[in-house]
Amino acid sequence: MNAPSADGRGGNGSPAPGPTGSGNRLHPWSRYVAMGDSFTEGVGDPEPGSPGGLRGWADRVAEELSAGHEDFAYANLAVRGRLLHQILEEQVAPALELQPDLITLNAGGNDLLFHRSDPDKLALELDSGVKVLAATGATILLFAGPDWGATPVLGHTRGKVAIFNENMRIIAARHDAVIADLWALRQLTNPQMWDPDRLHFSPLGQHTIASMVLDTLNVPHTLEPMVPKALPPRTWREARADDIVWAREHLVPWVLQRLTQRLADDNRHPKRPDPGPVFGARMPPGTYVGTDPHNVHSEREP
Repeated sequence: MNAPSADGRGGNGSPAPGPTGSGNRLHPWSRYVAMGDSFTEGVGDPEPGSPGGLRGWADRVAEELSAGHEDFAYANLAVRGRLLHQILEEQVAPALELQPDLITLNAGGNDLLFHRSDPDKLALELDSGVKVLAATGATILLFAGPDWGATPVLGHTRGKVAIFNENMRIIAARHDAVIADLWALRQLTNPQMWDPDRLHFSPLGQHTIASMVLDTLNVPHTLEPMVPKALPPRTWREARADDIVWAREHLVPWVLQRLTQRLADDNRHPKRPDPGPVFGARMPPGTYVGTDPHNVHSEREP
């Protein structure tokens, strides 16, 4: 998709780059609402100082967007485990009430991975939801799913994810939305980008996705590429043993939770239901959280 224009909509124009600083407005948005499931909630990126104890790519994006925008507000309505129809039923109306001018939406991953849903039927449902959101005039950013091909067991969904991604590109074109393409983000093939459960992204993965989202929005930012150390080579037996442990400790419990629908009715709530400053009074830019010097909230990624 094309980069957003100065009015925040998709188009050939883009926010004019300029020197960084508190007096420069490098993008047109003032209120950002993130919608979705565990991916957008930030599972895999623990941060005790953040609402809900999680940071994630959306928080990292909001941190960058807030720089130089004193009136910038951010809400995150995502709830882990939600299916596409639940995200639309539970989050669209609250999102509209917040009157955002930037909306990110990820949905459908749980349907494809754990419920064997038809990607074409999912796309029809997603299209109706995006139509409602786009009618507000806000910039809408959607996510093309990652390539699960190298992941044991989950790799069988690769074809469905690819089909859903292509449908999503049609939806984005129809509603003048923007696509953040996780499939094309080949850095995600590095194991260090993933949480040990192989279902969510690690802090490094979340950082990499945040950088890609900002690039997709054509927003200058301070996130720098982080090149992880190469993993030591493993023998086939070692890799197979890791796969068995992973399936027993992560995959099987995750699937069982969804088969019994425990997560669908567990009264989970969004971590940031109301729009507000990215950094509260107790968490200004540059302030350490706790005693770990690596837990830094600042305009520049450590």
